Amino acid sequence: MRVTVIGSGYVGTTLAACLADVGHDVTAVDIDSDVVAALNEGRAAIHEPGLDDLLAEHAGNRLRATTEYDSVPDADVTFLAIGTPSRGDGSIDLGPLTAAAEMTGEALAEENDSSPADTGDRHLVVVKSTITPPGVAEVRDALLTGAGGAAVRVELATNPEFLREGSAVHDFQHPDKLVFGTESEWATGRLEALYEPLLSAIGGDVPVVRTDPETAMMIKYANNAALASKISLANDLGNICKQFGIDAYEVMDAVGLDDRIGAKFLRSGVGYGGSCFPKDVDAIRAAAREAGYEPALLDATVAVNDGQPERMLGLLDDHADVAGKRVAVLGLAFKPGTDDIRNSRATPVIEGLQARGAEVVGYDPVATANMRERFPDVEYAESAPAALDGASAALVVTDWDEFAALDDDFDAMADPVVIDGRRIIERREGLVYEGLTW
Repeated sequence: MRVTVIGSGYVGTTLAACLADVGHDVTAVDIDSDVVAALNEGRAAIHEPGLDDLLAEHAGNRLRATTEYDSVPDADVTFLAIGTPSRGDGSIDLGPLTAAAEMTGEALAEENDSSPADTGDRHLVVVKSTITPPGVAEVRDALLTGAGGAAVRVELATNPEFLREGSAVHDFQHPDKLVFGTESEWATGRLEALYEPLLSAIGGDVPVVRTDPETAMMIKYANNAALASKISLANDLGNICKQFGIDAYEVMDAVGLDDRIGAKFLRSGVGYGGSCFPKDVDAIRAAAREAGYEPALLDATVAVNDGQPERMLGLLDDHADVAGKRVAVLGLAFKPGTDDIRNSRATPVIEGLQARGAEVVGYDPVATANMRERFPDVEYAESAPAALDGASAALVVTDWDEFAALDDDFDAMADPVVIDGRRIIERREGLVYEGLTW
């Protein structure tokens, strides 16, 4: 099929590359000419394992990138994968997405003006962006406004993504489920045809949820809210365990054996971050309040998460006065496998250290450049051992595998105080070690 993907961020680039990989002809559209140039050269503007390999294989063949919308009229499916940034109150800003939807409609209208009115052609526009259920109508209105006289030929659907940064390519190629939010059998059939090569490649046993556009988006929000709440519940219980001198990991390992609960997302620590959980939980809370409901449990989920970095810093205060001293922050990305620092727990940790007068040195395998833009006055080391050298304390914020291999490197510290927010450092003799919830 011919597919246009508008927006080349994490979701759009992964979507375009993976659809090309299963045999579709894909055009990626983005307003950033540098991003477009990189894609046409077979490079991603983001760090995502496996993505550059797909782009290198398919760029110039089944995948091209452009700043223009001229591929839209000839596409079998057009995806909108535009970011929906958070406003100050947690609600999402649909402006960039509705602008893209309107321009998509305009591209279709121009084609319609040059074609017979009775051709019967239909065009499917699919929202891949994460938007609240009430937002679906706004995007649809923008699309139809742009389409004008071609409105009867345009249909809007939603197809939420469930990709994890750091494993987005794998998650697309091995989905837990597919969710199609459509208003007609024709639209459902077109999405089924689009994903058929993927399902055939993996055996076709992936659950497919077929519903309406608004329900599909609520599934996305409910999915992320449930996972975020599970993390905060694990952290809340972990904080209690810490007060009792109990290892929360031993407790939650046993809890996870209950098949009604499961072991995933029960690892307590410094909390969740990234572009999805914080933004999506805030957005659905804001939408609920606008509809007249106070989401008490989700409010608590956010409150527990926001408190974890300060609890980590409190443990540091119990062991050291870091004013004027070198303190290493190990891990700057919000999770391993990505260079994304959005809502990284390292940000409040660094801010807290700076408020205490510490001389912060940060290290991350891939996220240093992004964090340097956020904190240009912080020192950044080339390696974890270099960050530890001469440090009076170290705080582990991201659980990169390489941190588990640190051993004699701690001997180079001025004071061997380690506060571990991810349970990746082994306790050892000569090390003052505090686990956040164990």
